[in-house]
Amino acid sequence: MENKIDEEIGKVPDDVLIEILVRGGVKEWSQISCVKKQWASLFRSECFWQAALAHNYPQALPLPQTWPGPISPPPQPNSKRRFIALYISQHIFASNPQIPIDEVVGHTYLFLKDQLQLSIMPPHSGILHGTIIDQFIACGKSKDVAHELASRIWLALLDNLEDNQHTFSLLKRLAQEGDVFLPYPYTRSLKVQWRVFEKLFTDFRDCFNHVDYYDMLACAKSRFQPIPSSWLGY
Repeated sequence: MENKIDEEIGKVPDDVLIEILVRGGVKEWSQISCVKKQWASLFRSECFWQAALAHNYPQALPLPQTWPGPISPPPQPNSKRRFIALYISQHIFASNPQIPIDEVVGHTYLFLKDQLQLSIMPPHSGILHGTIIDQFIACGKSKDVAHELASRIWLALLDNLEDNQHTFSLLKRLAQEGDVFLPYPYTRSLKVQWRVFEKLFTDFRDCFNHVDYYDMLACAKSRFQPIPSSWLGY
């Protein structure tokens, strides 16, 4: 019976399957792609992501070849990255539906994620933060809006880092770098700095050795007073 069902599904044209799949829940797509090799191939195709983009974000304008600022738009065609950027932008501001979805926000998030995941030494966080601020100001945002957008992107990215050794090393570096004296809005918000230490002392406490823990604790005490009792105790 199952083989017969598989045969019938296999007769469905790819374009019809794509129209069915894009109407499913986005969070289920990774599981659906594991059901059949044919479906996995569809999820890798440009046609699928073009359809997903049109169905979920019909208001999305054609992506320009260039836009103002230091962060370049993705090369074309790249509907998958555009979809991910819009999806990220939508969910960064899920708590405030009054804010319209801005694709540049999602691409900026992806830019920061790509930079922080470099296998070699990523750029200094202050340089990355300044690049993000310059991007939003170049796109017409005020300094206050640029600072708020950058803070939300940092916080969203920190909350979605994988629990692995690379993330632990990255968080330690971010905590130790601090911020050189720069005018507003080029300094990272205290909320972002706090979240870095919070993740280190909660999610990665067991990764510290004795010396590193007390060095990091001293670094935290130099930034914040008082610090939470949950951060104490090696």
